[in-house]
Amino acid sequence: MDKAWAGVDVGKGVHWAHVLDVSGRELLSRRVENDEADILRLIDEALSFTEEVHWALDQPGGGAALLLALLWEHDQKVLYVPGLSVDRARDTYRGESKTDARDARVIADQARMRGDLGKLKPGEQEIAELRLLLARRRDLVTDQTRSITRLREALVSLFPALERVLDLNSKGPLTLLTHYQTPPQLRRAGHKRIAAYLRFRGVKGSANVAHKALAAARSQSVRLPAQEVASRIVAELAAEILALKERINTLDEELGQRFFDRTEARILTSLPGMGPILGAEFLVAVGDIRAFSSADRLAAYAGLVPAANDSGKRVGNRRRMRGGNKTLKRVFYQSAFASLRASPESRVFYDRKRAEGKRHTQALIALARRRVNVVWAMLRDGTTFETRSAA
Repeated sequence: MDKAWAGVDVGKGVHWAHVLDVSGRELLSRRVENDEADILRLIDEALSFTEEVHWALDQPGGGAALLLALLWEHDQKVLYVPGLSVDRARDTYRGESKTDARDARVIADQARMRGDLGKLKPGEQEIAELRLLLARRRDLVTDQTRSITRLREALVSLFPALERVLDLNSKGPLTLLTHYQTPPQLRRAGHKRIAAYLRFRGVKGSANVAHKALAAARSQSVRLPAQEVASRIVAELAAEILALKERINTLDEELGQRFFDRTEARILTSLPGMGPILGAEFLVAVGDIRAFSSADRLAAYAGLVPAANDSGKRVGNRRRMRGGNKTLKRVFYQSAFASLRASPESRVFYDRKRAEGKRHTQALIALARRRVNVVWAMLRDGTTFETRSAA
């Protein structure tokens, strides 16, 4: 036997492995604990059939981290079969059940038949660190958004006029709410004392925030039900959000430092709209740009290439691609949106697409697709955006 293909349906505590030979015959199918000893036994079992095993996984990290590390330690070739591909391919196999064993077989069979799957290579330590920090940042941002929503709900039940005039994403209003929550409190304190309280805590525009809060307090004289409980909850939530903002800012500083230690950082941040956070997301999602032979391949990976939707005599139809790496797609989309202010060229391109009848989202996607070409070329040549523009 020359080759074998091992598909692994990755889980948190348990994986399922399925090994096929060249003809698609099952060689092995079993449950594998996410434990070093059991994974090593699986590798030995697979290699007992043949010296060349192609491994295929449906996750590029996370629960597969230990499995990947051990496979790379044994110089094994690892392919990536995205979960969406597994879901679609499953429907082409006999039966309707969905089990870990069946998914592992589908993964192995797809790896056996397809030659266009991407390879997973040993990641650098810096990329692994960026991946963990970015995941932690996403958790904190989610917690912050959830807390802001709760704060709005609590404040509406207590002091709706104040909720309308305050930007609860900003430090000033949140600092105000940690000390003042009700109309009587604000009226008793007065403008001078409120502004001094905010100014002492480093709030910019403290006088303006105090003015808005006091105007809202004068517009509400009635006492709403459960005022004491609601005011305590508002103060707690405001303090929580401020603490989350502080942790996110600290994390952003660390991410920026680690990102700018990379040689690609100077190139990526030279492109208007691409900051250190989006740049770090790009590095984690893409890895080595040499894995993409063309900008078209990179755009397809990001899901920014329109898919053909032809049928019979209806040809030339295109629809938005549903697959692709969603993180990478978001990076290009958000950086394209940010570039509308920072880059006159981006604004001209966007306006031209709008004039052609494209909706806002369509024009932004077109701009994002164009920027894929620019990023790929810059990383390939090792040049910055300014260098290319001046040439």
